[in-house]
Amino acid sequence: MSQPHEGDNSTRRLPVIEQNPDPAAAAGAPGLDQSVSAADYDAVPVVVEGEGGKAGRFWSVRRIPAGLLALAVLAAAGLLLYDIAAVRAHRPAMRWRVGLADWLADHPVDDVAVLAGAGAVALLGAWLIVLAVTPGLRGILPMRRESAAVRAGLDRAAAALVLRDRAMEVAGIQSVRVRMGRTRVVVRALSHFRELDDVRADLDAALGAGIRELGLAGPPGLAVHVSRPVRKG
Repeated sequence: MSQPHEGDNSTRRLPVIEQNPDPAAAAGAPGLDQSVSAADYDAVPVVVEGEGGKAGRFWSVRRIPAGLLALAVLAAAGLLLYDIAAVRAHRPAMRWRVGLADWLADHPVDDVAVLAGAGAVALLGAWLIVLAVTPGLRGILPMRRESAAVRAGLDRAAAALVLRDRAMEVAGIQSVRVRMGRTRVVVRALSHFRELDDVRADLDAALGAGIRELGLAGPPGLAVHVSRPVRKG
């Protein structure tokens, strides 16, 4: 967990340590005993915002896309300005500009190559707009704001680790895999003893309490899948 001050996007990331169950068992292979909680199960009630106000998502700096775009624009502008200055100095235009002008003169607007190039430029522009208007940092879950001067965020991997440890405390659990999303937590567990419905009910309660204790601004829903391990031989 990290508590950066306003405007500080730095966080401390923790790794997820999982005991991966057998893929076939986790996927609910035919013939396996399993217990699955309802798809619309939500163990966490709606949380009222703290005194610090609404806790929004953290915004990504996106230094790499911004740097690449700045370099591309700088290179294109410098090349064009150099060519314009050369023409003003009564020197011939650069070959690439003459060739481009001739090519565009020979190809109408409805030409396939022209349309493909325009589509590629439009897609690039749309991607840049999406980057500009979306927060990013999907791996950081905003927490409730108790103070207007402090914003807190919890790394998704850290949250998954906490919930996994909670699940391993339930009697009958052999291994657990937790997938932590922004709106939903999916837990797949293997149980080597006890009734599966009882294990799932205990997991629902333990993980629901664990999610509440994370203090997230938008607590996710919970889906729990419990099955038996695959018998060897």
